[in-house]
Amino acid sequence: MAALNLTKGGLAPATLTNLDTNEVVNFMFNPFEYTLSKHNTWQDKPVTGQNLPYVTFQQGGAITLKLTLHFDSQDENKDVRNYTDKLWKMVMINQSKVDAKTGKGQPPAVVFDWGKLHFKAIINDLSQQFTLFSENGIPMRCSVDISLQQYADDVNAMGEAQSGNASSLSSGTPTAPTTAVQGQRLDHIANSPNDQRKVAEKNNIDNPLNVPRGTKLKVD
Repeated sequence: MAALNLTKGGLAPATLTNLDTNEVVNFMFNPFEYTLSKHNTWQDKPVTGQNLPYVTFQQGGAITLKLTLHFDSQDENKDVRNYTDKLWKMVMINQSKVDAKTGKGQPPAVVFDWGKLHFKAIINDLSQQFTLFSENGIPMRCSVDISLQQYADDVNAMGEAQSGNASSLSSGTPTAPTTAVQGQRLDHIANSPNDQRKVAEKNNIDNPLNVPRGTKLKVD
């Protein structure tokens, strides 16, 4: 059997890439389906004498991508975990990037690619179910349920790139201090999903959801 770098039937596979290590998981079977969802928060404001309240937009939620991956190494008589261990690295703290001062780290960001969909995300949930075993109890077939949360605002629900809205992981290059505007939050200012914690620590901010207007912030 050929190496598992293409899906069954020779189709170009969907992939999931670890953006810290650039390790790529090529899917042995392309997804049968996937689900994109997004939740926005609105607030009702009662209006006397009207049938309906006014609604005001509070904040947008990240797009979530959910799908099930399938792996089968029975033909090769090998442990299927040889092909899925890279997925587990994507939900574990990257020890090579733990902050030496604070001792804190985070799992890597990832990117899901299939067709036109280029989805930069963090993995919220990963669950692996083994369904076939060798005589010695070695797992040879499994399904992996995975939930990814968008962290870069550069795709829409159709997977088409949007210009001018892309965010990125911190490059390590110092930037000029950012001035907070009214109602701005640290997760709107920070470069990557969990960087708001670092920004709060650097600027001695107790409440990252309410940054005083005009505050000069050190981002990097």
